[in-house]
Amino acid sequence: MKIGFTGIDLPEGKTKYKDEKLIALEAKDNAKKVSPFFAEFIKDEFVHSEAIVVPKSNIIDLLILDMDKLETRMSKLEDGEEKNLMTKCMELLELEKPLCDVDFNDQEIELLTAIAPVSFKPVVQIEGSEDINTIIFLALEKANQMFFYTSGPKESHAWLVQKNSEIIACAEKIHSDLARGFIKGDVVSFEDYMNCHNFNDCKSKGVAKLVDRDYKVQPNDIIEIRFNV
Repeated sequence: MKIGFTGIDLPEGKTKYKDEKLIALEAKDNAKKVSPFFAEFIKDEFVHSEAIVVPKSNIIDLLILDMDKLETRMSKLEDGEEKNLMTKCMELLELEKPLCDVDFNDQEIELLTAIAPVSFKPVVQIEGSEDINTIIFLALEKANQMFFYTSGPKESHAWLVQKNSEIIACAEKIHSDLARGFIKGDVVSFEDYMNCHNFNDCKSKGVAKLVDRDYKVQPNDIIEIRFNV
């Protein structure tokens, strides 16, 4: 995940997220390999960012980029729905409100997605005293993303997906073969997994669910995929 930032001193480049749940899984399963999540911080670059972090005191530095862009666009528009939307957005930006925090209708969302104002991306406003782990967590939450895990003696792995992702999409994230040959998924909550010896123990105790491809994976679920290719 690429996180753009401005107005705050953060290390540029990739930073490992201190994931307490992954640490617990590694210790429990004595995993030979661990695959954590890394966030990539990019200073003053927002076009390719998936989330943006800015101190509250510097929010106008970000919003003015959108004001300039929308003002230029408005000057070329005749009266109509798009110009009305641009006017609405300008009024909100002048109130120092990022566009990601506004409830737009589907048609407005489609237009704004095409226009791509930077504050339409997930914007996290911070105090400036937060540690880097907290900042990453806030960016993930704002971007509506979550972790699910696969874990065992060979490897404990954190996987990042959008919240409400179906298990077939999670299978694809792990490997395309798992999605292509998907039969069923076995799912157990992190808490239940930690209270069992291993995944097979979860199954024998009845705390693991057998689910179909449209099951929506919950945050921090541990999953296994049954597949045949």
